[in-house]
Amino acid sequence: MSAAPRGDARRLAERVLRIEAEAVLALVARLDERFERAVEVLHHCAGRVIVTGMGKSGHVGAKIAATLASTGTPAYFLHPAEGAHGDLGMVARNDVVVALSNSGETDEMLTILPALKRLGVRIVLLTGNPKSTLASQCEVVLDVSVAEEACPMNLAPTASTTAALAMGDALAMALLDRRGLRPEDYAALHPGGTLGWRALFRVADLMHGGDTIPMVTEDADLRRVVEEMTRERSRSVAAGETPHACGMTTVVDPAGRLVGIITDGDLRRLHLRGGSFDAVRARDVATRTPRTIGADDLAAKALEMMEGTITSLVVVDETRRPRGVIHMHDILRAKIV
Repeated sequence: MSAAPRGDARRLAERVLRIEAEAVLALVARLDERFERAVEVLHHCAGRVIVTGMGKSGHVGAKIAATLASTGTPAYFLHPAEGAHGDLGMVARNDVVVALSNSGETDEMLTILPALKRLGVRIVLLTGNPKSTLASQCEVVLDVSVAEEACPMNLAPTASTTAALAMGDALAMALLDRRGLRPEDYAALHPGGTLGWRALFRVADLMHGGDTIPMVTEDADLRRVVEEMTRERSRSVAAGETPHACGMTTVVDPAGRLVGIITDGDLRRLHLRGGSFDAVRARDVATRTPRTIGADDLAAKALEMMEGTITSLVVVDETRRPRGVIHMHDILRAKIV
């Protein structure tokens, strides 16, 4: 069989992506009281959330269980076929089941349903057939049906699995918010890898503060500005950090409030304009609207704010007094990227 022309492959891929995107967007109109009830059932679960599904729905269910567990909702995946052969012993009366079945008539799911009902567990169903046998036996039914599959033959589960996965993510994020999960809680659940590091460090942990903050007053001459910008500084040389110059300085008013910053680039541009530097003061050169960040903000947020040409941010308190400076090098050293 000869390969399809490249243009055909791209057109097919575009069709797939459009169908799946439309399938997800169609779910928005279905976020009614049933979704709220599902969130309440899961939030008040005294045990664990057991996610179950067969075939492709099972693969989606395993991912939903992993997302729930990683965002503060104890959860695990139960294979329904294995459940029918002993694994139902993992289910306790205080648990809640999240079942996935596009048809709502999956044999393996129907086989374990009576046992789940005898246990008295509450069941939330994600299905493409709200009038199915499974739907009639579940406490909360979420309609994740799709108009068509993205498969050219309208057979392979594609749009339907994408819709179910998206609804599972919506449930997990609503639960995350309901539980009040904090970044440090998330970090505790991800002690390894970049996710944990990004959620763990705050700006205060990495910034240069105290007498290491580069600072001049508004009436400082350019000689004083250059001296402050090139002064080597480090939060802790004793800890093995290499002293470095920030390449910038804050500019403050008589009350110590931030009114601007001066960078190497500001001085270069001033030089290119020509003229004498003797009468120029810091207030004449300073950028008056610098980007700032709070000490309690995540270092990951600082990194996002630095995207582009910015390499450092001034850390200010609620009165706009400088509390420190955080540099791109500090974030890189912490392995947040």
